[in-house]
Formats: sequence, structure tokens, C-alpha cells
Amino acid sequence: MRLARQEQSSNQETQSGDDGQYYFANIAPGPFQLSITAEGFATKTSSGVLHSGENVVVPQITLALTTEVTEVRVELSPIEIAQEQIKDQEKQRVLGFIPNFYVSYVPNAAPLNTRQKFELAWKSTLDPVTFAITGGIAGIQQANNQFGEYGQGAQGYAKRYGASYADLVTNTFIGGAILPSLLKQDPRYFYKGTGSKRSRILYAIANSVICKGDNGHWQANYSTIIGGLAAGGISNLYYPANDRGAALVFENEAIGIAATAAGNLLQEFVVRKLSSHVPRNAPGTP
Repeated sequence: MRLARQEQSSNQETQSGDDGQYYFANIAPGPFQLSITAEGFATKTSSGVLHSGENVVVPQITLALTTEVTEVRVELSPIEIAQEQIKDQEKQRVLGFIPNFYVSYVPNAAPLNTRQKFELAWKSTLDPVTFAITGGIAGIQQANNQFGEYGQGAQGYAKRYGASYADLVTNTFIGGAILPSLLKQDPRYFYKGTGSKRSRILYAIANSVICKGDNGHWQANYSTIIGGLAAGGISNLYYPANDRGAALVFENEAIGIAATAAGNLLQEFVVRKLSSHVPRNAPGTP
């Protein structure tokens, strides 16, 4: 209990007994105000005037329970946000069936952790369309008698198919999962979609040799560059003797960088229009 007096700067306080009774003694006459507080209850006030020689009995006061407002904010962690964004990416398909998993249409997408980088690699390499495209590449190679030492017929086709798929797997996992995890780099292409045509062309070409780090800063794309060289070195284990050697590895690396630049240009100006399940808030979305 607190007793406040208008003409006094100091207040008097007391506590009620177990029966709720309380009193203040030796109070000078005049107006007063009582404030009754208790934990878990709303403060109640009562006022009156004490006359000379008078004892004031305050009517019974009932305290009401306080109304507490608790605000609960549920926020996803960066890993959970990235997982939701990956789920959206894994729905992206060109013409409704060709995988387009390694493109982010969210400019400020959350960085991927190691598990998520490997998840993208698995999804990409194990997609049925990937097997079909690899089969088409092997068929073209056989028709042109590329890697002639493999021969023709079903056996030659199987060797070409195995080599093409091995190239895909090693490139994807080394350059898109293993090295990005070790070097803290993002293996995805981040669609620009805005700005002048010239700026978008330069952006797409530059992204063949630069990438976004997990820290959000742009940096040299060591993952793709070193990954391409590593995958090329591994290919010497299964390609015919005439198609092996360091010169071929570096030649294929240069071709790979050029192909990536061309692919990025297609992503920037063509693929976006042909892809399904693109986020509604993606740049350039009407």
C-alpha cells in the first residue's frame, strides 16, 4: 500500500496483513490517495479527504488480475531459410522438365551449408532427365565416332555413356559441392534480371569466373576453376589413351569456362522465361 499526499513530497508505504487489513497512523489532515499493488494484479487507487481527529475506513477494495500481452516471434534460422529456398529451386525446370536447380532467382538467398550443397549435387546428378541427356550426348559421340578407341555397338555406346556421366558427376560434386564446402563458396548462379542489357551481359560472363561467397561477397570462383581441372585430371583414368594428357585437360577447362559463360547468358535472357516454378518475387517477374 502506498499513501500519497499532495502537499508532501514523500509517500508512506505499508503492507497488509494476512487478512488484508492495513492502516496508516499519525496522518495529517487533508486529501490523500491510496495505491494498492500486488504481484499479478492490476494496481488499484482510492482517494479521499482526512479531516482533523477523523479515522477514515476505506471501503473494501478488490484487485483484478493483470492482462498480460505476450508477443511471440518465430523466426527461421538461415539454414532453415536456405532449405526452403532449395525446395523451390528443385522445382525449377526449363520447359517443365529440364532441371534448372543451380540458379537462384532470389538475389539475397541464404547461404547453403555443406549438406545442402551436396543435396543439390545429388538431386542434379540423379534426376531422370540428366540420365536421358547423358544418353543423348553419348549417342552423338558415337555417331561422330568420337573417342574412336571405344569402338561401336552397344559396348562402345556404354563406354561413352559411362565416360560422359562420370564427367558430369565429378564436375558437379567437386566443383559444386566438395570445393564450395571447403572454400565457403556458393555454387549457384544468381539471376540478375534488372539493369541495362550491357550490364546483364557483363554480369553473366563475369560469373563464369567469379561467384558469391557464403559471406555474401563476390570472389574468384576457385571452386569451379579448380573443380574443372580436377575433374579433367580424373577423366584421364577412363578416356582412351589418345584423348588424355595435361594439354587436353587445360583445353577442356577453357572450353568449360566459355560454356559456363554462354550458359549464364542463356540463363539471364532466355531460360528465365521458359522455367516453371520461378518465385513470384524474382527480379523481372511481371
